[in-house]
Amino acid sequence: MTVASCPAVADEVARTAGPPPRVELQGLSWGHERRAPLGSLPALGLVGGEALAVVGPNGAGKTSLLQTLCGALPAVAGTIRLAGQALAELTPRSRAQRVALLPQTLALDPELTVRELVELGRTPYLGWWGRLAPTDHAAVESAIARCDLRALADVALGRLSGGERQRALVAMTVAQQAPLLLLDEPTTHLDLRWRHQLFELLHALRRDLEVAVVMVLHDLAEAYREAPRVLVLGAGRAEEVARDDPARRERLATVFDVPPDRLAL
Repeated sequence: MTVASCPAVADEVARTAGPPPRVELQGLSWGHERRAPLGSLPALGLVGGEALAVVGPNGAGKTSLLQTLCGALPAVAGTIRLAGQALAELTPRSRAQRVALLPQTLALDPELTVRELVELGRTPYLGWWGRLAPTDHAAVESAIARCDLRALADVALGRLSGGERQRALVAMTVAQQAPLLLLDEPTTHLDLRWRHQLFELLHALRRDLEVAVVMVLHDLAEAYREAPRVLVLGAGRAEEVARDDPARRERLATVFDVPPDRLAL
């Protein structure tokens, strides 16, 4: 008798196997051409609804890792698979429908309104004529509402504060509706209230839509508070350091090259 012909056994296999990984990394090294790799990672898997914070000193390769995960930067070695498909084999349009990246900086026309900016998140889904369909408009309005931007929807970006502009950029990324969300220092320019709101939004996306989130953060305490998993980069290496690791403070102090008592954890 095969597993498939026995419902009880098949159900147990499906239950113990768990959901398929949203992103799988195998033997990944990343960086820039003609330079030593910035980092290497033997294996990592992330399922829908999970969050991974990436931390490390300046120059450790955090931004380059995100750029590699979205296909903007080719991997030095190894493979990246998204829902079972090799990232390198996907078209740019297909990649953009699967991975959304919010970079640290993005040059934008200050005359764009918030709604027009958020509409750019729907670009991977537009047809030949570049017109928004009803589903696109619905995604845009949902993202504006989720980021509490309704009152600013028709305001030009040049009239926004830094925090308001950052929220608009987050809304654009949310409107993309990609199952993997990459955020490079997303709390930039956000005050304490909106930092809290951002993490509440990410939690809701993970819970309600099973979005997998990878975010670069500088605040170590915030990283361990807001993400169940933390990837630490440094000296060309990458490894997860768990919150309950008894040697966590010492391991992080070594990576950041500071005395352990200088770390706010």
